[in-house]
Amino acid sequence: MKLLLIMPKFFDYPEVISEELNRMGYEVDFFDDRPGTSGFIKAIIKIRKELIYHYIRCYFEKMMETVRSKKYDIVFLISGQSLSLSEDMIFQIKKCQPQAYFVLYQWDSLKNFPYIARMQKYFDKCYSFDRTDCEKNHKLKFLSLFYSSQYENIGKCKVDNYRYDFCFVGTAHPQKYKFINEMSVQLKKVYPKQFIYFFFPSRLVYFYRKFRNPELRKAHYNEFHYVPISRNDMNKLFLDSRCILDSPQADQLGLTMRVLESFGAKKKLITTNVDIRNYDFFREENMYVYEGKFDLDAPFFKEPYKEVEQEIYEKYSLRNWLREILDKGMDK
Repeated sequence: MKLLLIMPKFFDYPEVISEELNRMGYEVDFFDDRPGTSGFIKAIIKIRKELIYHYIRCYFEKMMETVRSKKYDIVFLISGQSLSLSEDMIFQIKKCQPQAYFVLYQWDSLKNFPYIARMQKYFDKCYSFDRTDCEKNHKLKFLSLFYSSQYENIGKCKVDNYRYDFCFVGTAHPQKYKFINEMSVQLKKVYPKQFIYFFFPSRLVYFYRKFRNPELRKAHYNEFHYVPISRNDMNKLFLDSRCILDSPQADQLGLTMRVLESFGAKKKLITTNVDIRNYDFFREENMYVYEGKFDLDAPFFKEPYKEVEQEIYEKYSLRNWLREILDKGMDK
C-alpha cells in the first residue's frame, strides 16, 4: 500500500506518524505542506503567502515529479494554518492520482483557517479535531487527536521524585501566553518547581505577534525560544513532571495534542479547554479545568492519578487514530 502524506513539519509528528504507518504496512512518501522550514518562510505563510507564490509553485512542481512517478492508494493531507498549497494544486494532485482515496484531517479550527473549507470537495473523507466545526459542516467527521507510543512508554514508568511540579511546552499564541503565565503565578505555592518553554517558529513571528496582540505587548524577547524541543528532551520533560499545563489558542474547541500526550503518558493535566469534560477519558482526579482561579480542595489536588479503563485508553492511540482514518477510508 502506497501512501502520500502531506502535513506540516511540526516538531517530530511527521516522523512519528510515518513510522507508525510503516509498522502498519504502508510505504510512505512525506512532503511538508510548505516549501521550507526557515523562520522567514513560516512567518510569511502565516502572514501573507501570496508574497512567495513563485517559491511555493517551484516547490510544488518539484513535489509533483515524485507524485507523477507513482500510483498511490491513499493521499492523506493533515492540514493546519501552515498549508501553502493552493486549491488548484490540490486539484492537480487529485487529477494525477484518480485511483487514490483522498483523506483530509483538519488540525485547526475553521474559524482560525477558513481557507481549508474550499479543499474539502477534493476529498473522499474529511475529519476534524473540532467538535463544533463538525456540527456546522456536514462534510466533516469528528475525530480527536492521538498519543504516540513514546507517551505510552512514559505512562508505564514509575517516578517517585519529580524534578518539576508542572511543565508547559508550546507555541506562544497570545491567549495561551496569557493563561499559562496566569496559572503559573497562582500555582506558585503548591507547584513551585515549574518549567515553561514558550516557542515561536521565528523571531519575525515574535515581532509580528508582539505588534498585533495586546497580550504580548509587555512580553520580553528573552521569554521565548526559537528552536523546538527535541523528541528525547520532550520525553525527559514529561517523565520528570508531575503535571502538564495546556491552553488552546483563542477560538479553538478541539483538544490540543498536549492533552492527548498527557493522557497517553498518564500525567495529571491542567487545561483551559472546558470541552475536555465531554470526553470519555475525563476524570476529575486527573484533569482540572482552569476558569480563572484554582480550587485547591478539588479532587485533582487531593487525590492520586486514577487509571482509566484500558479500552478507553487504547482508543486514543496513534495506531487506532490511523485505523479510523485509513481503514474505513478503503470502503468507498
